[in-house]
Amino acid sequence: MDYDQFFTSALRRVHDEGRYRYFADLERQAGKYPQAIYRDGKGAKPVNVWCSNDYLSMGQHPAVHHAMHEAIDSYGAGAGGTRNISGTNHLHIQLEEKLAALHKKEKALLFTSGYVANEATLSTLLTFLPDCVVFSDECNHASIIHGIRYSGAEKRIFKHNDVADLEAHLADYPKSRPKVIVFESLYSMDGDFAPISAICDLAEKYGAMTYVDEVHAIGIYGHKGMGCVEKAGEESRIDILQSNFGKAVGIIGGYITASNALIDFVRSYAPPFIFTTALPPAVVAGCMASIAHFNTYKAARNTLWEVVKLTKHQLRQAGFEFFDAGSHIIPLIVGEARLCKQVTDRLLSVHDIYVQPINYPTVPKGTERLRVTPMPCHTPEMVKEFTLACTEVWDYFGLKRKKQTA
Repeated sequence: MDYDQFFTSALRRVHDEGRYRYFADLERQAGKYPQAIYRDGKGAKPVNVWCSNDYLSMGQHPAVHHAMHEAIDSYGAGAGGTRNISGTNHLHIQLEEKLAALHKKEKALLFTSGYVANEATLSTLLTFLPDCVVFSDECNHASIIHGIRYSGAEKRIFKHNDVADLEAHLADYPKSRPKVIVFESLYSMDGDFAPISAICDLAEKYGAMTYVDEVHAIGIYGHKGMGCVEKAGEESRIDILQSNFGKAVGIIGGYITASNALIDFVRSYAPPFIFTTALPPAVVAGCMASIAHFNTYKAARNTLWEVVKLTKHQLRQAGFEFFDAGSHIIPLIVGEARLCKQVTDRLLSVHDIYVQPINYPTVPKGTERLRVTPMPCHTPEMVKEFTLACTEVWDYFGLKRKKQTA
């Protein structure tokens, strides 16, 4: 077999469909974010980033930088091994205890990413729970889908945020059969929220465990910034809460919080946890500093919402209509993969604005979009420039600035 020919043919199909993914060479500028230096092989220029997941710009915060520098000076660069060999640093224990307390759970467990946290926990849980059936929202993240797939458990996919459809699936099984309902509190592509309380009601009615992904909500929602579950006051009815440190926390890593027994079960049985080198101490220290900051000070969150409100207002004033569920995420639908790439290319080349095109399989075909994420560091002038740039680009390509279904 000609292996390279196979790979080349597969890549050609992605190119032909207009969804080949290009990596932008961006250098974030500490202290100047959202400005970054963009390099394209021909030169370098400053651009403003409008699609970062560092929602609160905590990756730029002096308190975070200071904590990470101190940890490197104290402990060195690496963890030294897996958690069960030599990689458990006291900082790991401290962060897990803090997360458990903030989420009102008995225990927490750290992972190297949110993806690994979902995949490891779900694949392990669903593999070992006898005769378990899992109920998964149709818009759940790839890490959830893969974790379920690897387990081989029976699954039912319910319509997005549709509690009636979920109940219809649950009703097909006896209450005594093990069940897990898996959903996200905030879906990152449309920016819409799950009906957390209603799902918890169904879980109690049909004897199911609840598993929620709070990746895009931590840091932004809730009195202490601990997510939509905190905001809804449903901590006691969520069995497993998963999140990460790569979004509003501004660094990298993931975690779950749950009961002592469940955490110890995952710690003891999940291969992705057992056989993976632990997070470096500096990363853990930075995460602790970031969480402590947004737990204590609401300034960044308040500023974020001011910028989100201003961005939505100016886009609407310019004639843009978009799906708005009240979150900090603004989806601007283009609707075709090649055109979506052309739109973002023009924003970058002509207006020095970087937004990553979001194409299939991240979103369904026909809903290709710009996923816009305002941040506290975006100034009113930047918002105005972004709105004018989008207006020029939409007009240039003959796109209608009307509401389209997300």
